[in-house]
Amino acid sequence: MAVFQLKTEQKIPAGISEVWEFISSPQNLKRITPDHMGFEITSGGLPEKMYPGMIITYKVKPLLGISMTWVTEITHVVEMEYFVDEQRAGPYAMWHHEHKLKKIDGGVLMEDLITYRPPLGFLGNIANSLIIKKQLNGIFEYRTKAVEEIFGRYMEMD
Repeated sequence: MAVFQLKTEQKIPAGISEVWEFISSPQNLKRITPDHMGFEITSGGLPEKMYPGMIITYKVKPLLGISMTWVTEITHVVEMEYFVDEQRAGPYAMWHHEHKLKKIDGGVLMEDLITYRPPLGFLGNIANSLIIKKQLNGIFEYRTKAVEEIFGRYMEMD
């Protein structure tokens, strides 16, 4: 049972409090998730801000349009720095996602580290190399574009 990681980073031309306000609100998840994922939050009455111990339930369609329930717990939150979500039930055998923010010249560096184990053991490892890894990369490429539409494109300083 292999464990895989995906690391992404994105520079955002905004203040850290503005970016934190956006990413720490569960209601904004749908805005940065591709439509084909069929992403819908099913938790009722979620607060504006996440907190440690918060459980969020979703419906997603990760493969062949088949709807699944995904349950995540926000396990760690350090205001304006990072939060961690972990799958409690869903499509992966294991999912741990760290979201980090760092102040940089002209904005914020947003870093994500996803550590995951596909379902189905050996078959899941094959599925990862054929489908899952590509799909995760596509989701984060979409998110990069969505975040650029919201905050603008970061321009490197010379």
